[in-house]
Amino acid sequence: MVPSPMLFTSKDASATPETYERNLSMQDGRPADAEMARVLGTTPIRMVLDSSGAGIAHWKHDPLHGVVEPMTHHVIMSYNCAVQRMERRSGKSVVTGTFRPGVVTIIPEGSSSRWDIPKPVDVVQLYLPHASLMRVADEADIATQVNLLERTAQPDPVTSRLLLSAADCLVGNEALDTLFRQQLIDLLSTRLLAAHTGVPAAIQPVKGGLAPKILHRSIERLRSDSDVDVSLTALASDAGLSRFHFCRAFKESTGLSPHAWLRQHRLEQATDMLRNTDASIMSIATTLGYASQTAFAAAFRKLTGETPSDWRQRMR
Repeated sequence: MVPSPMLFTSKDASATPETYERNLSMQDGRPADAEMARVLGTTPIRMVLDSSGAGIAHWKHDPLHGVVEPMTHHVIMSYNCAVQRMERRSGKSVVTGTFRPGVVTIIPEGSSSRWDIPKPVDVVQLYLPHASLMRVADEADIATQVNLLERTAQPDPVTSRLLLSAADCLVGNEALDTLFRQQLIDLLSTRLLAAHTGVPAAIQPVKGGLAPKILHRSIERLRSDSDVDVSLTALASDAGLSRFHFCRAFKESTGLSPHAWLRQHRLEQATDMLRNTDASIMSIATTLGYASQTAFAAAFRKLTGETPSDWRQRMR
């Protein structure tokens, strides 16, 4: 099984900034989650960290006037807040920018800068280890030097939309959450390689779908009601492909990403149980792997526009 991600919310009393401190020397830099907790002086609304070292965090923080010290991750940020001007100082370089939806900011690993942000900020951040970026570059057959550029409020609506969608990436179902997060991080990495490395990266086109036997085996794994690992890493390994190529080939074969396919399958299971059984909503939620009845109801309503109980009543 893939280790469960760590989730912190504003209601978690134990999630103080000190929670994120790690025993790393300042020469190496802090992990991004630790450094952001330190400099922002608060806790994230939501944060998910996984075994690869990558993470996604949603913060709402007060005005900031301080130095972001070197980190062991690339940090990519997108904004969902009121338009405001800000200033970023790196050595003798001073850059002003405007925070607004549709722009991104990139802090490459190991860099340091002073920030002066006069108003509160609502921001979603991706914490990306350089090794993860290199893996995607290798899997995508990108022959270019991988050095992310420093960006300050750079217009990039594609990356911005992708990253903002991560703020709502958890639905309380471990299998779905893991697949969504892994696919999103790989997709964001691909976009960063193409748009923010200084040299335009040519992504190799899809060469075809999965072989029928491999597709069947992948779908059976996704359909399994047992405790089988359905992470993108496990699916790709079982198919003998990289994560990048597996995800593209699966979508070529089915028209859906692995996450979208599993989400659709879970919805079909849910509607079948609601229509043809008298099982309680709680029981259905548990059977389908949701953490709670509330999480299941929210996910169901997002896909159908109705609560499970309203849908059941209408269909009977």
